[in-house]
Amino acid sequence: MKTQPAWINQELYTFKSNWIEVENHQLHYLDEGEGPVVLFAHGTPEWSFGYRDCIKLLRNQFRCIAPDYLGFGLSDKPTNGDYTCRAHARRLEKLIEQLNLKNVTLVVNDFGGGIGLNYAIRHVENVSAILLFNSWMWSLKGDSHYAGPAKVMTTWLGRFLYLRLNFPVNVIMPSAYGNRKKLTKEVHRHYKMSSASKDERLALYTLTHELLNASDWWQALWEQREAFAHKPMTILWGLKDKFIPRYELQKWTAAFPQAKVLEFDDAGHFVQEEKPVELSDALKELSLQTTAYSR
Repeated sequence: MKTQPAWINQELYTFKSNWIEVENHQLHYLDEGEGPVVLFAHGTPEWSFGYRDCIKLLRNQFRCIAPDYLGFGLSDKPTNGDYTCRAHARRLEKLIEQLNLKNVTLVVNDFGGGIGLNYAIRHVENVSAILLFNSWMWSLKGDSHYAGPAKVMTTWLGRFLYLRLNFPVNVIMPSAYGNRKKLTKEVHRHYKMSSASKDERLALYTLTHELLNASDWWQALWEQREAFAHKPMTILWGLKDKFIPRYELQKWTAAFPQAKVLEFDDAGHFVQEEKPVELSDALKELSLQTTAYSR
């Protein structure tokens, strides 16, 4: 029987861990509180730990479900795992089905945008609302902002940086914060420990390839965005994000003009880490909007 590893700080991550078998692998997830279901779909190099403060603020009103994708966090990390975006999305869909989650509000960021919103496209009748931040859901192939760094990661240097030096956790993550002081040594340690060895970094490394390799999949999702365009939506954006430029926010707002938008000029890529109170308040307000919408 799986248990939380000893390196978890129980004062920060004050939750009971759960595991569920999906496609012959054990996926870790949090299941906290009661009420309307909120499902948090993380990005990279993240895991459910990143949503800890939001869950503490929300679990008195909501049932908070926060899974770790295969290869991330406390989920299994097989060396032969399928860590493509398409596979993560497929397993997330199965997890929602196996847990029998109904009327789900999706909270998505980074790679979790496509991974989570794939569910909204395929099962729109089971999605109540959407909150997204610092994410995308379209092909990035023609954008040099992404294409140049992504091509480097396909080389021996990229493989060395990711698998040997844990580059996304040790270098990219700190630089993605608007206020680096919020990434304390103790918080940072939980991201380092969840990908402590070369074999435990394979999922992180695969996703850097998916920026370009999954272009057709991303674009296919974007072309189906009308499936959930009528759902209540809130968009948050950390304006100090160096990795997903502000013009991506403009693409979201043009496609979903009805969405409420909150911009934070002092936050970066990880809004859930830097603005958990604001994110939680926005979700509570979105829930009220959802209730009104359903009447």
